[in-house]
Amino acid sequence: MAELLRTVVSADGRTVAFATWGDPDGFPVLSLHGTPGCRLSRWGREELYRELGVWLVTHDRAGYARSDRRRGRRAADEVDDVLLLADELGLDRFGVTGASGGGPHALACAALIPPERLIRVTCVVGAAPLGPQGLHRDAWFAGMDAENVKEFGWGLAGEDVLTPQLEELMAKMTAGVEENPAALLDSFDLSESDRAALARPEIRQVMRESVREQSLGGVAGWVDDVLALVSPWGFELEEVAVPVLVRYGVNDVLVPAAHGAWLAAHVPGCVVKIDDTAGHMGEDPEQEIAESVAWLRDGTPPPGSSRTGAAPVQE
Repeated sequence: MAELLRTVVSADGRTVAFATWGDPDGFPVLSLHGTPGCRLSRWGREELYRELGVWLVTHDRAGYARSDRRRGRRAADEVDDVLLLADELGLDRFGVTGASGGGPHALACAALIPPERLIRVTCVVGAAPLGPQGLHRDAWFAGMDAENVKEFGWGLAGEDVLTPQLEELMAKMTAGVEENPAALLDSFDLSESDRAALARPEIRQVMRESVREQSLGGVAGWVDDVLALVSPWGFELEEVAVPVLVRYGVNDVLVPAAHGAWLAAHVPGCVVKIDDTAGHMGEDPEQEIAESVAWLRDGTPPPGSSRTGAAPVQE
């Protein structure tokens, strides 16, 4: 049975809200949601996790929904809460997956959590660093939908500009999600595969639940995510010491393929899976989740993937 709301208190006194799905005796996977998102972000047919023998743990990143804010957090700071949850649940070893805005946070785990605890990581349609340590500004924004360019532009202008804009967006999302979740992205020039994904009842269900829950915490988490994504991440990719799967879609306009290609070239020894016709949301979610689990648990790369660079050091 899923547990939709549990909480734990961090050493600095913050409440971190989390949920669990699937088989409590299965392989533990900590899944890091996108931007915006919350702990209810998962595949809508929850039986899949039990079928795959997985115990999925999701949480509200700091500032989202029912988790307290951690103002000024960097991508690297997510490691504290991942380890807090792993300790709370008694997980000696586990995998981590992160998608979209959760991707850099998953890579932080790959760099900063010791291999004796973290087995493998999956980064799905994750953003690349912006600036001297990653893609320069023009390349970072190239191919990105105008709506996302606008949002990250607010982030670069600072919190005082970003916050009221996201408050307006959140109000629109909350007002419209019940009637038609897909309409939240009507202004985006999405790929055909992403439009098809938005028609799936499982995705619509999760969008409704997630937006309602996100709104409880206001936009603090969303603000802090955007600021973290356009700022230095707080770690170096050269520090990655566990195997990583980098997966991205060629037709993604939310996090363009150039981001995935950059990560593929710079995450040490990573396995790379390029989805030639997919956008941001993939094409066959259940198959892609199964492939991620096979990678995280068994080290089995997805069909059609390739390996780059030298293998990361294992202890």
